[in-house]
Amino acid sequence: MLSMDLYSAIEENLKQKRQTILFLNRRGYSTFIMCRNCGYTVQCKNCNISMTYHSYEKKLKCHYCGQEEKVVTVCPECHSDKIRYFGTGTQKLEQEINKQFPNAKTIRMDIDTVTKKNSHEEILNRFKNENIDILIGTQMVVKGHHFPNVTLVGVIAADSSLNIDDYRANERTFQILTQVAGRAGRENLPGKVIIQSYNPENFSIQCAKKQNYENFYETEIALRKQLKYPPFCDITVVSFNGLQETEIQQASTWMYECLKNNLKGELFKIFKPMPAPIDKIQNQYRWRIILKGNITSQVNDRLNECLQQAYGKNWKNTKITMDVNPNNMM
Repeated sequence: MLSMDLYSAIEENLKQKRQTILFLNRRGYSTFIMCRNCGYTVQCKNCNISMTYHSYEKKLKCHYCGQEEKVVTVCPECHSDKIRYFGTGTQKLEQEINKQFPNAKTIRMDIDTVTKKNSHEEILNRFKNENIDILIGTQMVVKGHHFPNVTLVGVIAADSSLNIDDYRANERTFQILTQVAGRAGRENLPGKVIIQSYNPENFSIQCAKKQNYENFYETEIALRKQLKYPPFCDITVVSFNGLQETEIQQASTWMYECLKNNLKGELFKIFKPMPAPIDKIQNQYRWRIILKGNITSQVNDRLNECLQQAYGKNWKNTKITMDVNPNNMM
């Protein structure tokens, strides 16, 4: 979990009585649980997403709907006991740090540790005032905090924000890495940042390393122009949510034909209806249609016309929404 470089840097920081921040953008202990015998993966009953193991509560949790279950010890499919835990979260990282640096004081800050009122401020104040050696956390630790004694920041699994189904993945990776790097060496002491990645040559990581915003912008904007992503065109997501998947399929197929007919003559690319990357959340099935093209007032009127016609249909259990350049493509 820790490279030799990062291990050595933490060890040196502890000797110098200086503080360290370790950033991992995944909470929990293990990100998924699988049977090594048949490949069964424990998934949430309400959402088509893997359950995350939280070791301190000894529970499986869904990070989308909050469903909790007991830990699985025997595979429900093949009845094997070869249940194994895969992936790394902040709880597992904290356990590993305590194991490798038993004399170091650590504190963790993620959504699981800040459930009580004012607990966010309490953790930050404790880290700052009680000479705690290592702060382990998710995105909460990267933005705007000023710790004069922090001279080392370690980023675990920087690739996790790169490999997502969103055209802004490079931008968000660059943004978060530059933010977390800004936590080290904020006053008189020099700072050091170590980023662990399986893809260190990625331009967003290289530009974050050099703190070179202009170079990142020029590379990213050229890519978006070539691939016709915003701001060179608009991406419109037509979402279908509902309890009955057959009805959603009917509604999305009808909407696809309506959009094709209404946008004839417009320079639009309309992708066929497909399940969303996470195709079920809180027992609601999720499908979507993606459109690429420039939204004008005329196009907007035609899209609204399709939406109004759709609401006139007898799809009582299906909610249809349109979102232009959404913040979240999942």
